[in-house]
Amino acid sequence: MSIWRWAQHFEPIPETSRIDLGEGDTPLIRSRKIGPEAGLNELHFKLESTNPTGSYKDRFAAAAVSDIRARGEKRCVATSSGNTGAALAAYCAAAGVRCQIAIVETAPEDKLRQMLAYGADLFRVKGFGLDPAVTASTFETLNEVAAAPEASLQISAFKYSPVGMSGVRSISFELVEQLPLVKHVFCPAGGGGLTLAVAQGFQIARDQNPTTAAPAVHCAQPEGNDTIATPLRNGDDQARDVQCASAISGLQVANVIDGHEVIVACRASGGTGHTVSDQEIWDTQRQLAIEEGIFAEPAGAVALAAALKARAAGEINANEPTVCLITGSGFKDASSVDRMTSSRKVPLVEAADLAASLSPSSRPCA
Repeated sequence: MSIWRWAQHFEPIPETSRIDLGEGDTPLIRSRKIGPEAGLNELHFKLESTNPTGSYKDRFAAAAVSDIRARGEKRCVATSSGNTGAALAAYCAAAGVRCQIAIVETAPEDKLRQMLAYGADLFRVKGFGLDPAVTASTFETLNEVAAAPEASLQISAFKYSPVGMSGVRSISFELVEQLPLVKHVFCPAGGGGLTLAVAQGFQIARDQNPTTAAPAVHCAQPEGNDTIATPLRNGDDQARDVQCASAISGLQVANVIDGHEVIVACRASGGTGHTVSDQEIWDTQRQLAIEEGIFAEPAGAVALAAALKARAAGEINANEPTVCLITGSGFKDASSVDRMTSSRKVPLVEAADLAASLSPSSRPCA
């Protein structure tokens, strides 16, 4: 199975042009410890980290590259902080399309290596993703380059790639099947495309069946990249550009991209905005691994960090079914894993000493 079982809800793409690497139909896991201890008795995790390249962006890439193929284009020009690039590089490899990517300056090396492994051409741009002026200039340049014959601009945002982003709506269609009574869905946001796709997906499902659940869709952002969340919470109509001060890879999007539309869609769903500090995100990443066995990159822990904060503030009731999107794998960002494990040691022991080392009182790792 793949996202293409929902093709009738996407922008039209001929069946003969569709690329499928097994994306979608990701598991929904009920929290065993974090939720109950926080007073969230119906907390669930949507594990987008199980997609082929390790993030939800495979849903985008499947639709985007299939559209490139349908149009007979031969070159994909894109931007990425990592996950979009990895997904596009993989699907372009499968489709025989050249992939060229302008990279956010601070993108983790692990994500760059994954893109390179699929054969993509990468160009890291100084200040891109951090400085709004540089980011805007980079987008303008890519628009110009992609105007060439047989080239296609692919940025994981509705503003630039609505066909690709229509594939991301499949998250909502799956959740309708997996948790029909869902009340809250927390989405991490950089430019906001994921949050908008999820809100649109639930609206489409409800338009087709008025009895379908219409959960509140919440926008969660790092405090250092608060383009959407606070304006949404404060009742403003528009998102805002910021000077990004967050170290959370994948959510360093200093400019308003889909932000205005996210505010409208989330507010209509009954959702609001939530901000969390980088430290709260890293702490939650570690908590997910230790207490739930879920290995997420920092951006994949943002939704849970926000949900826990919302519960502590009394904004979610204890028994309301709540979903947090775990958007990417911990293998995406080795530096964050180093942060999680820096105090742990792996001793080298003699075989004769192994039994003593394994005794209940032995604690070689801090």
